Amino acid sequence: MDERVLRRLEFDSVCAQLAGYAESSIGRELALGLRPVADVAAVRLRLAQTAEARELLRLEPGFVLRGWHDIRAELKRVLQGGILEAQELQKVAETLAAVRRVKAFFKERGSYPVLREICDGLTPFPELEERLRRCIRPPDEVADAASPLLTDLRRRAERLRGEIKEALERYVRSPAWQKWLQEPLVTVREGRYVLPVKVEHRDKVTGLVHDQSASGATLFIEPLAVVERGNEIRRLKAREQREIERILSELSAAVGAVAREILISTETLGRLDLIMAKGRYSAALDGLTPVIVDEPRLELKGARHPLLGREAVPVDIRLGKDFDILVITGPNTGGKTVALKTVGLLVLMVQSGLEIPAAEESEVGIFERVFADIGDEQSVTESLSTFSSHMRNVIDILEQATARSLVLLDEVGAGTDPREGAALACAVLEELARRAAKTVATTHSGELKEFAAGRPRVQNASVDFDPETLSPTYRLIIGQPGRSNAFEIARGLGLAAELVARAREFLSPEEWRLHELADEMERARRRVQIEAAEASRLRAEAASLKAEYEGRLKELLSKREKILTEARESAASTVQQARQEAEAVIGELRERIKVQERREQELAVQAARERLRALSERYVQLPPLPAESPVRASVEPGGTVYVPQFG
Repeated sequence: MDERVLRRLEFDSVCAQLAGYAESSIGRELALGLRPVADVAAVRLRLAQTAEARELLRLEPGFVLRGWHDIRAELKRVLQGGILEAQELQKVAETLAAVRRVKAFFKERGSYPVLREICDGLTPFPELEERLRRCIRPPDEVADAASPLLTDLRRRAERLRGEIKEALERYVRSPAWQKWLQEPLVTVREGRYVLPVKVEHRDKVTGLVHDQSASGATLFIEPLAVVERGNEIRRLKAREQREIERILSELSAAVGAVAREILISTETLGRLDLIMAKGRYSAALDGLTPVIVDEPRLELKGARHPLLGREAVPVDIRLGKDFDILVITGPNTGGKTVALKTVGLLVLMVQSGLEIPAAEESEVGIFERVFADIGDEQSVTESLSTFSSHMRNVIDILEQATARSLVLLDEVGAGTDPREGAALACAVLEELARRAAKTVATTHSGELKEFAAGRPRVQNASVDFDPETLSPTYRLIIGQPGRSNAFEIARGLGLAAELVARAREFLSPEEWRLHELADEMERARRRVQIEAAEASRLRAEAASLKAEYEGRLKELLSKREKILTEARESAASTVQQARQEAEAVIGELRERIKVQERREQELAVQAARERLRALSERYVQLPPLPAESPVRASVEPGGTVYVPQFG
């Protein structure tokens, strides 16, 4: 992509915002250098990375990518045989620890396959990390445990320092010495332990003078009795420094042996930091991943300019499906340029792997090139007027634009005679239409409105204008040409009514009639818009009521069925109890009757049982009642009917 186009569309500002969400210097560097790509697979991969990062931040709020450093310069130095300081080796150790932690984090989780694949580029070196941590004590000191010799040298030096301080403390406590001392204390000058002696008693203390006070009244003297031990400490210090240099050299060589792998891991952490920054930026924008299509087209729903925040008015824009050229007209400050930039900027963001502030089901295709001619680019140094600058940009665009290009032209044909400029603009748009280049152009020109109205694959659009408040609403209306609303705006700003009326008289009858027709169309559109909103409200209300009453009906039918079930169960229980009692009575009767009467009695018993069975079936085997049954055309005596009013 042309860097000038990226600047015109303010993509650098988006990158600057993105960099603010990075946690490392490498991440910020990558964010500021982010550029769009035109490969569909690469775009989809980038967006998948961003989506996983946002999901990770949502589900794992404790995940942070901190505690590591940009050690690329240090690694390149050890690759050339250089030696790192202790502080630099400490940075290497902390970076290796971060590599190990991040690698383990994604290895334990299988829900982030795209990010996990990136982390395959991380190579931990736990032994080297442990060695560096053992040998380097934060922030920049070689630890005693780095080598046995270093431990011995420091222990001996510490013992000598203790002996020297003990000897000097005896001087300080001595009454004879106290009168020669400026203060009863032991201090240090040039790394040597000394006593503050009054200058007039210099001859009373034998030793080496290492310093004198600013006033000249005090000499800092190392007594001769401790000079040799002080010299020994210096010798030990020199040996210690040589040992430290040897240790740093060995550690640097160990880092250098795997520096290329550590460099790859460091750069991988930077890439991961950039992706996590994309996830945070997306959450801040309330962005989403649009549907990516192979064709160079787009359909943005509820799209907002990312630099205007949540106050941006969402717009719906489509291009490349029903038409290739969209001509946006309307008043100044009406939002034409914002709509134009929104289209270009969101396309650049998508092709950079950034989610965009738009509504669900937005679709964005991949464009090989994005061209833009926006704003006043008058050049004083090249003696170019505004019109000349615009024409130079347009000529460059026409030399390169194809069917897979997105072309954005702000105030096309402006800066010169209106009629000639409009004629040139029509010719430019006609050529872009012939190439099927996807183009969005803004204009005030009436000729361009007519051009868009009468051409295939070309469509008019306008930014909405509220005639009541005489201010733009910033909403885009596709399919309707816009008006400048110059008379209304002038009147609203306070221009005298008679001057506005006089201005109208300068319009030709055709222009005046066109003006009236546009007013009539606008009023009709607003009426339709209001009626559509009311119809939508009524539909929603009716749907809500329908759902409410269906719920109530379902509840009533459920209650009815429950009551009937309980009644059946109760009736069955009653019948069962009656049957048991009847059987008991029958048994008693059998015992009492005579043998000759038994046959007649058995017949009576059988008849009683038949009546009991019929009674049982009547209560227990009632047929289920349907939730909704058709009205019967005729009924017969003895038939079963259902009366809804009574259940």
